[in-house]
Amino acid sequence: MNPVPRNDVPRNDVPRNDAGVGELNVDEPLIVAHEPAAPSEDLLALARDHGVDTWFWGDAGAQIQVSRITLLAVLDALGVAAATAADVANSRRDVVLAPWRRLLPPVVVLQHGAAAGLPVHARQGASVAVWLICEDGSRRDLPQQDEWWDTHNIDGVTVSRRIFGIPSDLPLGWHMLHAETAGSVASASLVITPRHLDNPPALDGRRAWGLMAQLYSVRSSRSWGIGDFADLADLAAIGGAQYGAGFVLVNPLHAAAPAPPVEPSPYLPTSRRFFHPIYLRIEDVPEYDYLPADDRAQIESLAQRMYAANSDPDRLDRDATYGAKLEALALIHAVPRRAAREQQFAAFRARGGEALEDFALWCALTEKFEPDAPEWDVQPSGPRSVFALGQKAALADRIEFHSWLQWLCDDQLESAQCSALKAGMSLGIVHDLPVGVQARGADAWTLHDVLAAGVTVGAPPDMFNNQGQNWSQPPWHPGHLAETGYAAYRDMLRSVLRHAGGIRVDHVLGLFRLWWIPAGASPTQGTYVHYDHEALIGILALEAQRAGAIVVGEDLGVFEPWVRDYLVERGIFGTSILWFERYNGVPLAPELYRQQCLTSVNTHDLPPTTGYLAGDHVTLRESLGILGRPVAEERALDAAEQGAVLQLARERGLLTDAVAPVQKTAEVQTTAEVQKTVEALYALTALTPSSLLGVALVDAVGERRTQNQPGTVDEYPNWRVPLAGPDGRPVLVDDLPTNERFAALVRAIDGIR
Repeated sequence: MNPVPRNDVPRNDVPRNDAGVGELNVDEPLIVAHEPAAPSEDLLALARDHGVDTWFWGDAGAQIQVSRITLLAVLDALGVAAATAADVANSRRDVVLAPWRRLLPPVVVLQHGAAAGLPVHARQGASVAVWLICEDGSRRDLPQQDEWWDTHNIDGVTVSRRIFGIPSDLPLGWHMLHAETAGSVASASLVITPRHLDNPPALDGRRAWGLMAQLYSVRSSRSWGIGDFADLADLAAIGGAQYGAGFVLVNPLHAAAPAPPVEPSPYLPTSRRFFHPIYLRIEDVPEYDYLPADDRAQIESLAQRMYAANSDPDRLDRDATYGAKLEALALIHAVPRRAAREQQFAAFRARGGEALEDFALWCALTEKFEPDAPEWDVQPSGPRSVFALGQKAALADRIEFHSWLQWLCDDQLESAQCSALKAGMSLGIVHDLPVGVQARGADAWTLHDVLAAGVTVGAPPDMFNNQGQNWSQPPWHPGHLAETGYAAYRDMLRSVLRHAGGIRVDHVLGLFRLWWIPAGASPTQGTYVHYDHEALIGILALEAQRAGAIVVGEDLGVFEPWVRDYLVERGIFGTSILWFERYNGVPLAPELYRQQCLTSVNTHDLPPTTGYLAGDHVTLRESLGILGRPVAEERALDAAEQGAVLQLARERGLLTDAVAPVQKTAEVQTTAEVQKTVEALYALTALTPSSLLGVALVDAVGERRTQNQPGTVDEYPNWRVPLAGPDGRPVLVDDLPTNERFAALVRAIDGIR
């Protein structure tokens, strides 16, 4: 995602009684005035109580007030009534009284080793028993420590708050709290998270460099026009065994539509819990070996046709590849599985449980019904709806097929990670987690109970885009997520981390707050909504630690300084991009970079370094009409910024004046001196103390073309550019062992490390 400015309004982590107009007495009725057109003080207070910001910093440094219309729409998406002054008054009362109306809080998330008090609300004078069932099945009775004698009258019952002690010696994990009083019982999840995410043993105290690749673009002679899981395994094996790489960071590999056409952006998946069968290597499915002769011949014919696409240097055709693979997979699926394989598949389905069944059901329904079919909009929606349940039996075969595809993905991802580790990689595959999912996709349908309706997420106006951005993704509903014990969030993380040495979290600041945009509004008409970052970051650290993985947060942009400090405290790596790291406008000295960080020269939202040095990002944005200033001014500013970084490389003895061309012609950019400039820039990152160094595969082979131009959809072929060299010819995985550019770039880094 693009760097975006962050609001520095402090979060209200607990409900407030101070509305700015006097004390709120929740036990007496309020007399409220007619709601004016501008936000009233009570409406502003209600928004803040629900973690909704009421102003933000504009791109020119001005403080911008969020409109009343936006506040009402966002509060409505949160399920908070605020249309009238009476609604606001009642909702403000609910904020204070909500915890008094329940025996236990919905969920408790604590750091390991922290003793805490558990608030329990029950009829005054009634006995209360509270106990804990640990993840290992053991039971602990919790002692009452205190009772608050300030009471509230809830539906005619006087309720008091008792505090029960949660012991500090609980192990990491997911435990269950239980309480009982006067015939009422309640349960809640208790999650004990690491104070600090430990590095995997293979990385602890060591530095690792790794490749950053867009897998779909990385083809081999055996690919079907798109890079696949076998190509990933080979890329990891070559990178680890031959070049000494410690990891391969790949684009999100999450599921798209179950059949063509598919969304090209890997950052807009239909689900973040399941994977895209387009990445399957057909010939590696074990049942392929047992195909009848005619079926095998048919698949071989498909393969030969798709092999030809590997030589296309211009454009990837996902739809053609996916269509051919689905045709082949249907034939392989008909082959009877051996008894052991059948048991393994049954175990996979059992482990996947309801989530896998629901996803497969969505896939089957999507094959049968058009996206605008009225059945999708009948309420209630989702996998438990009358519509879905009525179709389930008839679609059993297709549900089984799509479950089988996920099993194959799981198997081939496991093989890729095993290949990476066997090749000597310290981490192996590092997966990428996007911000969200499609608004009408599988997760939006199956998880609608924990997603907010009527809003999407994006970014406010900034220096990169003065219209802001709408990423067209429904956000987590912070309250509903907590009410369900963060189960959907946990399960998503477990899926991504199952066969991974790490996870990169795109826009990790979204775990603190997200820019919500009401439906039908422009991105300029949104506001920030806050999340319980203690819970979200804690659970992320817990699941990563259990998987033996690292977490890299993409924390680019302008934000409150405490956010990065907090991520460091919790053991979450940050991200540094050479072009962006500055202090008071001056490039940051390499020794001042963060140690707990993934540092690289560029990112997938910029051109490869060769193209960046040539100013391709300016040329492209000018051609698309999305420059924020006159082109001459933009080029002058860009040249000055590049020149400052190149001068730093000269000062460190990595570059001579004879090299380092800045924004010269394309012909000059393909010369050896540009390669030396790229090598010098990567050598500069190797001077930093950062534990992780990222090497973009596009830079390693001399690719120049941009993979993604933010702010565009079809104006530029985003996510559809195959990997090629400086001569424009495709570079295949087969070519990497003898690619001299690749070897020279690795030598430049190793010479510093």
